[in-house]
Amino acid sequence: MRNLFIFFFILILTGCKEETLPKPKAYLSLVYPKKTYEKLTIQRPYTFHILKNTNVIDETNNWLKIKYPSLKASIDITYRPVKNNLKELLTEAEKLVFKHAVKAEQIIPKDFVNPEKRVFGSLYEITGNAASHIQFHVTDSSKNFIKGSLYFYAKPNYDSILPAVNYIKEDILHLVETLEWKK
Repeated sequence: MRNLFIFFFILILTGCKEETLPKPKAYLSLVYPKKTYEKLTIQRPYTFHILKNTNVIDETNNWLKIKYPSLKASIDITYRPVKNNLKELLTEAEKLVFKHAVKAEQIIPKDFVNPEKRVFGSLYEITGNAASHIQFHVTDSSKNFIKGSLYFYAKPNYDSILPAVNYIKEDILHLVETLEWKK
């Protein structure tokens, strides 16, 4: 009996020869082109600078779609004239942001104020697996209102698309900083 116990003990100790090693860390190899901007050439009641390697789709009602084909993403721009309805437009824009609260881990607001250019607005960064990761709105508070949303044409996986979100976020910030209303 004792010999049988020793045999099983030795078998258990020597039976598993496979060594377990931790998996090496893997990093995505994402290379983004150097950024160069150009002024929007489509006639609108507004103008701003966009990234050169994007495709701008002209839509009705002074709306735009700025496509990032290599990232499978777009910034959808909607324009609405202000006609004593600014409060309604702001409420509608915020409702669209907070629709993503169900899937969002966090919604981080950032305000913009540029009195010289009459550009006032907010940007909302939405973390987590929401459908849109950045939404923004800007207005001159008397005649013009723009709302923008960043969308990816893929199932949301925030950790995977975070570098692309940050890349496009820079372009959105540049868009807002260069925004001018036409007279």
